[in-house]
Amino acid sequence: MIRTTALALTTSLAALTLALPAATQAAPNIEIEASGPVIELTIHESVSAEPDIVSIGAGISTEARTATEALRLNSAEMVKVIEQLKKLGVPERDIQTTGINLNAMYDYDQNARRQVFRGYQASNRVSVKLRKIDETGRVLDALVAAGATDLNGPSFGLENDEPAKDSARKRALERAAARAEDYARQLGYDSARVLAISESMSGFSPMPERAMLRASADMVSAAPPVQPGMVATGISITIQYELVKSEGAA
Repeated sequence: MIRTTALALTTSLAALTLALPAATQAAPNIEIEASGPVIELTIHESVSAEPDIVSIGAGISTEARTATEALRLNSAEMVKVIEQLKKLGVPERDIQTTGINLNAMYDYDQNARRQVFRGYQASNRVSVKLRKIDETGRVLDALVAAGATDLNGPSFGLENDEPAKDSARKRALERAAARAEDYARQLGYDSARVLAISESMSGFSPMPERAMLRASADMVSAAPPVQPGMVATGISITIQYELVKSEGAA
């Protein structure tokens, strides 16, 4: 289901510049003469759609007296998490390591007024893409059971947002044309002619917001409920119009 919502509209007088795509050599900019007033409309359309993918993050943190031991323990625990993901049917291409860190840890000795070394902490995080959204809660539960010490997400999105953006573009063009014609009528002109157009994209605005959860296996007694809601993606277009009179009009 796709729902389109208009968000913003700004209008200003603007000069005209139209750049043609480059061919084998850089093509010169072509300027079209405009005899009538030129208006520039900037319109944004936001499209809400049901998400079909979800991304979550899972991490392991371990501590040990030596750096080697901390990293060894961490690697062994992360292998368990990755294997659990594979058992749940997540393909390797949808599991990506996003960070490995190793840091020394210190405590502050109030009496001696100095830092006291207490060991090393190693951490490893992966990002996971799920294509079955209704499995999100079960996967989160399984990750904690496999040893994940922190989770983040979920972040919902669309595998292919082109249809949603096409819908937003169509609506934006219709609104721009209607508004330009309205300007022409109110200012005593017969129509509006397109001189130049440009567009920019906006990314997903997932709901609910991303959140970080630090957990242990005994904290989860059932799969957490996950509501995908809707995600928003959009497009902005800027169009320059010349207000024109019909031939023979006074």
